[in-house]
Amino acid sequence: MPAVAVDATAPGQAAHRTRWLILAVICLAQLTVLLDNTVLGVAIPSLTRELGAGTADIQWMINAYSLVQAGLLLAAGNAADRYGRKLMLLAGLAVFGLGSIAASFAHSPGQLIAARAGMGIGGALLTTTTLAVVVQVFDDAERPRAIGIWATVNSIGAAAGPLIGGTLLAHFWWGAIFLINVPVALLGLVAAFAFIPESRTQDGTRPDLLGALLSTVGMSALVYAIISGPDHGWSSGRVLLSALLGLAGLAAFVAWEHHVPHPMLDMSFFRDRRFIGAVTGGILVAFGLGGSMFLLTQHLQFVFGYGPMAAGLRTAPLALTVLLVNLTPLGARASARLGTPLTIASGMTILGLGLATVALLGSHRYGGMLAGLVLMGIGIAVAMPTMHNAIMSAIPPQKAGVGAGVNGTLGECGYGLGVAVLGAVLGSRFAALLPDGLSSHGSLPETLAAASDSARAQVTDAFAAGVQAGQLVGAAALLLGGWLAAGLLRRAARG
Repeated sequence: MPAVAVDATAPGQAAHRTRWLILAVICLAQLTVLLDNTVLGVAIPSLTRELGAGTADIQWMINAYSLVQAGLLLAAGNAADRYGRKLMLLAGLAVFGLGSIAASFAHSPGQLIAARAGMGIGGALLTTTTLAVVVQVFDDAERPRAIGIWATVNSIGAAAGPLIGGTLLAHFWWGAIFLINVPVALLGLVAAFAFIPESRTQDGTRPDLLGALLSTVGMSALVYAIISGPDHGWSSGRVLLSALLGLAGLAAFVAWEHHVPHPMLDMSFFRDRRFIGAVTGGILVAFGLGGSMFLLTQHLQFVFGYGPMAAGLRTAPLALTVLLVNLTPLGARASARLGTPLTIASGMTILGLGLATVALLGSHRYGGMLAGLVLMGIGIAVAMPTMHNAIMSAIPPQKAGVGAGVNGTLGECGYGLGVAVLGAVLGSRFAALLPDGLSSHGSLPETLAAASDSARAQVTDAFAAGVQAGQLVGAAALLLGGWLAAGLLRRAARG
């Protein structure tokens, strides 16, 4: 008789009484990972100057973390379900903290790249276990609100990274942007050990090691192709080979998961219309939002001329709006009144209109950008918690770790595609609008250095137009993602 998967150590009454404290610990751990995703960008000038890092080094410092994290998310989620979500959370905090120490005191670009890869391992464990623990600790009635708070921390972490990074760099050396993770990781370790209950799914089956290897190779290669395409060219041998390897690895992974008796990822999830609807919308949302935030930081620094700290301060209204709206019952009331499909569609429409406002009214003045950022914050606060909850509700609680891994993996792909595609839109439009006789040198500062004094204003205007074009494409992706997800979820609800 086949073994039945059970939650051998499900949280009990003690966990229920401390559930909000557990959520606070979870959010603290998640915030550390999210800040590290965005904080490095503001330190690039310092790293170039003090470590002698070249362009390729900088790219690998940024990409090493994303590649390792994206490649390991599915395997990390499966390990959390199998061996214990609390255990993997503690391991993730420890690895992330040690990697942060190594990064802080790196003496060469190679050392920093290796440390960032180590942090990516910890990030994969934390990204999957935090959401999985939320699903385990909260019942159906309170889970949407808890996931809403978790999603709010996600949004705040992404938006606050440039501000925190700029503030640290204004007063300390570049290593401080990593060293600040260490006390947070230590606090998280102590709190997680004391308050978070252990939960795991024990089914007596052997681990799917080949599935873990195939998913890791396939995702890492595919993400590498996505993030390296804009720099090396989409038709270059390096990018095409990586993309083919990634697609082949993922195809082999899917075939193996259909074949193996006890798969790491149950492919029946992808026959659930609720899951497909939420995941499809989530990819497009990550595409539009990730790419637009990438453009926004360039807009503030290169077009408006703000330094890292000043640029970070001017993105703060987005995070502040998300926080304030989620402190009110607006999102929960919208979901209860409108239902999941219309809540997602409404939130993503507001988010898309906000980004379009940034593009059309904030191109040359911050006032228009501020209005757009506030609209974007409202849209994120309404739509994102509902979308995350829709994904996790379509997956059995005993598979919460794998579900969180799928959620994170597809989000990473969407984010990487957004940065690559919207960056390509920016580059193409920028090059097309440059004055005659002047070609793009890749970035605005390099192109300005090659331009004559009389042509520099035209170069800056061309770059602003390129940013605007990319933001409008991102806004269209957000609108499409929201309504596509809503349509698929509505069809699923009708059966």
